[in-house]
Amino acid sequence: MDEKDERILDVLEGNSRLSTAGISRKTRIPRVTVHERIQKLKQSGVIEKFTVKLDRGKMGLPSTAFVLVSYSHNQKQNQRKLAKQIALLARVKEVHIIGGEWDLLVKIVGPSIEEIGRVVVDKIREFEGVGKTMTISSWEKAKEEL
Repeated sequence: MDEKDERILDVLEGNSRLSTAGISRKTRIPRVTVHERIQKLKQSGVIEKFTVKLDRGKMGLPSTAFVLVSYSHNQKQNQRKLAKQIALLARVKEVHIIGGEWDLLVKIVGPSIEEIGRVVVDKIREFEGVGKTMTISSWEKAKEEL
């Protein structure tokens, strides 16, 4: 990757629906070059996929919480498998294996904090391998990227 690739990616992050010609105009890189570089970025895995950014509030899911999960070692379930299980739950948007006092960081969205609480209490805490959880409610989103 070089400076031209970074300029193209910056434009795509802002609007992935922009045409190659539009990206070319914004970056002042020839259209054919933009097209070729995007193809190479996709082939190399730098660009995984093109997606949409949703306004979850308008979808009736205005609440967000982050759940810290402590992994309790057992023979049947390792930490990666637990992370994958949690990732399959509805409303779970991200699961990260982290270092430090806690082992997993889970991002959950929902219609209310109470509904998110039900996901934590009734589902996440019921998985084998979950030692304890701590839920942190988000009051306001200052920045969020895809």
